[in-house]
Order: sequence, then C-alpha cells, then structure tokens
Amino acid sequence: MTTDPPPFGSRLRAAMTEHGPLCVGIDPHRGLLEAWGLPYDLSGLERFTRTCVEALAGSVAAVKPQSAFFEAFGAKGVAVLERALADLRSAGTLTVLDAKRGDIGTTMAAYGAAHLGEEAPAAADAMTISPYLGYGALRPAIDTALAAGRGVFVLGLTSNPEGASVQHARLADGRSVAGAVADSAGVDNAAARQRGELGNVGLVVGATVGTAVQDLAVDLPAMGGPILAPGLGAQGATATDVRSVFAGALPQVLASSSRDVLRAGPDAGAVRERARVVAAEVAAITAT
Repeated sequence: MTTDPPPFGSRLRAAMTEHGPLCVGIDPHRGLLEAWGLPYDLSGLERFTRTCVEALAGSVAAVKPQSAFFEAFGAKGVAVLERALADLRSAGTLTVLDAKRGDIGTTMAAYGAAHLGEEAPAAADAMTISPYLGYGALRPAIDTALAAGRGVFVLGLTSNPEGASVQHARLADGRSVAGAVADSAGVDNAAARQRGELGNVGLVVGATVGTAVQDLAVDLPAMGGPILAPGLGAQGATATDVRSVFAGALPQVLASSSRDVLRAGPDAGAVRERARVVAAEVAAITAT
C-alpha cells in the first residue's frame, strides 16, 4: 500500500509555524564570498555553502539556494548545489530552488523532472518558475511537483523596473497579466483552499512593489498559496511596506532574505542567530 506524499503547502505551513515565516537565500556571489574572506573559486563556494547549511538546517522554515551562482562554476558547482539540497532535506529543512525556469512542452517537463520529480537528481521541495511563456506552459512542471508532494513559486509581481512592462500589461478582458497569473494559481490551489490548507502553487511578489498589488487587482488571498516575498532587509522594505503590499494575505507571506542574514557570517552560529532574529521580526510584522 502506498500513501500520497504530504503536500508542500501543508509542510510549509508547519515549518512557518515552527520557525517563523522566513526563507533564507544561499547566494554565493563574488561580493559575499569575498566579504566572508573566501576566494571566489570552487573551494570558496564549498566552504560558504557548507557554512550556510550548518547554520540554517533545522533553524528556518525554508532555504532558497540561487541556482545561477552555483551554475557559474560549471558541473562541480552544480554538484555543490545538489549536496546542499540533499543535506538540507536530510535535516528536514524545506528547500526552494531559485531557478526561475520557464519553457514549453517537453523542455518544461524536463525542468520539472530535474528538480521536482520523485526521482529528481537535484530535488528541491519547490522551485521558482516563470509564467511569461503563458501560465499553461508551466503545466508539466506543476503537475510533476504536485504528484511528488512538492510545490512551485510562480513569478507574479517582481520589483525590477523592467518587469512592469509585462506584468502590469492588460489583457483583452481588462485583467492585468499579474492578476491573471494569480487567478490561474488560485485555480490550482482551489481544492487545498477548500480544505483550509495552504496551496502548493505560490507566487513571488516583491515586498517593494508599492501599490501594484492593489492597482492591478491581484487577488492574493483568493490565490490561496504561499507568497514568497523578497525585499525585506537589504532591499529596503519596511514593516509598513509589508503590511500595505500584502494586506489581507499576511498569513500567506514567506519573507525571503539573503544579505540581511548572510552578512552575519562567516561564523555559522552568528548566521543562525541572525536568521532567528529576522524570523521573529517577520513573524511580528505578518501577525494578524
């Protein structure tokens, strides 16, 4: 007898309740490695990543490695990423692979198989994906994730200035593109929402997008999934910003922070303590 894997949304809700609604990024870019006194080479990448895993495993709701910074070192860098994902999984800590994959057909299916399938070689509990070849093009990866008890975070409203030309555009029915993406995610989350659970299809919405959520009528509460919210700390979002941007959807918010936590390194204990402090701050901000 086989049992279905626990859904990602339920596991994430439990982790957020236990550790606070914080996802810490692992972003081994040159500036951060050098700030830690590490060389920008494979040895520095390995030491940085091991320290982050030591500091964060079992201590935060989720960890978000940025795939590009590992891919920059070629196959050996990807191997470091795979080991980090496996070590975090062994420690019971959820992972969100920040890869922003977006394609069509068999290619999108292959991205899903690589990171979200039951036999994925670089398995994460969730992955960021881009809907700007059409939300329907994401279906192979979404279905693969859901079948394996995993999830996705779909880019919704990002804070980069270039994003507005696409995300703020209006469709023939008057909805914004971002609003339509949220509506589609809401359809995928409908069953979970009816059960009173957090959905498995989340959105990425920057905490620094100002009034865009309201201006574009992006219905985040109805979307029903988690909201990965970068922008706190080093990127400048305040508690007031968070409460304004995510009004009505604060219990869904999983704040994402990288520099604000990792700047406490290179000591693993200091990184762990900074993550604890930031998680408590976010919990206070998002309390309703």
